[in-house]
Amino acid sequence: MTEHKIDAVRRRSLEEFQEKLGVQFKNISLLDTALTHSSYTKEHEGVENFERMEFLGDALLELATSIHLYENFPNLSEGELTVTRANVVCGSTLSKLSDKLGIGRMLLLSESEEANDGRKRASNLEDAFEAVIASIFLDHGWEVAREYVWRQLATEFKNVKIGKVEPNYKSELQEYIQGTDHTIKIEYFEISEDGPPHDKTFECGVKLNDEIFGTGVGKSKQAAEKIAASEALKKLNVEV
Repeated sequence: MTEHKIDAVRRRSLEEFQEKLGVQFKNISLLDTALTHSSYTKEHEGVENFERMEFLGDALLELATSIHLYENFPNLSEGELTVTRANVVCGSTLSKLSDKLGIGRMLLLSESEEANDGRKRASNLEDAFEAVIASIFLDHGWEVAREYVWRQLATEFKNVKIGKVEPNYKSELQEYIQGTDHTIKIEYFEISEDGPPHDKTFECGVKLNDEIFGTGVGKSKQAAEKIAASEALKKLNVEV
């Protein structure tokens, strides 16, 4: 990717931001792209957004996390590694880390996205966090990107070691059903959706063979489904 034109004010803010990341970019435009929302590119022709980088960053994040867990937690089984990885890199963790870095303040957004609290929206923060990982990989290669991921997730890895990571209730429910009666069908469904587009609340439920076993409310469908799954596990008397 060739470096595109960035004005002096934006360049200075990017140079200051890279200090927070602990990475010195050779091509600062990679970082700029990683912080450019798709809404902004609709209003500015010829500017690339972070969507493709987010795709790459997601894969890099999963790989770096998998390697760390595999090397540092030899007693975890394949299933436990999968569940642990899902918990470590869940959306709430990524948005929390993104907010801590101040990624929201660095995003280039359209006026409408800005007005709808786009800088605070969890999905934007999560996507940009992954895109930043990709920008580091494209600028410095795998080892620097991997070390960056490990540095950002250090607290999450520590929580795994002391058993503080929240269980992945959906995975736990899936594994329990597969281990008891694989003919049982698990189905998640939406009950209701309330609130404005930028601040929705969802209520979802989970059925086992058409019988409702749990419901949950959250700021995303995924969060609501996780709570519903935890309720189902309680009803089934499964400890996690």
